[in-house]
Amino acid sequence: MTVTKSTKDAEALTFTIETEFEATPERVWQLWADPRQLERWWGPPTYPATFPRHEFEVGGESRYYMTGPSGDRSHAWFRFTAVDEPHRIELDDGFSRADGEPVDPHDHARIIVTIEPVGSVTRMTTVAQFRDLKQMEQLVKMGMQEGMALAMGQIDAILAED
Repeated sequence: MTVTKSTKDAEALTFTIETEFEATPERVWQLWADPRQLERWWGPPTYPATFPRHEFEVGGESRYYMTGPSGDRSHAWFRFTAVDEPHRIELDDGFSRADGEPVDPHDHARIIVTIEPVGSVTRMTTVAQFRDLKQMEQLVKMGMQEGMALAMGQIDAILAED
């Protein structure tokens, strides 16, 4: 099982998912750096992601959308604030309009990803930091917690192809 721990902390306004993979940190890093690989796991299996723009560098931005089973699309964006290969990624993640531009550039969650070797595996810890309790509850109610766990559960299959 890829996901080893999932916790929600209302006091700290965070949601954390820990995953472990039988791969090197450099290989896990590629899952974020390569937009074609990112598309294969970012988003639950029933809402696959498409990244028409992916600037994986500090200050770079990504635009993506997830397509639901009935063809509906949910648009979003990333803005990378730290990229320390192959150990740490920080980004802002928010909703966007259909043209990819943020609905409100100030309304986003901060995502902090830490990739580290632990024994014979690589642990990827993903922490979503919310602005306030209202934002956290809204995104959790929309299924973010389950969606992220389902999304990350797809990574093992990608790594098994190596």
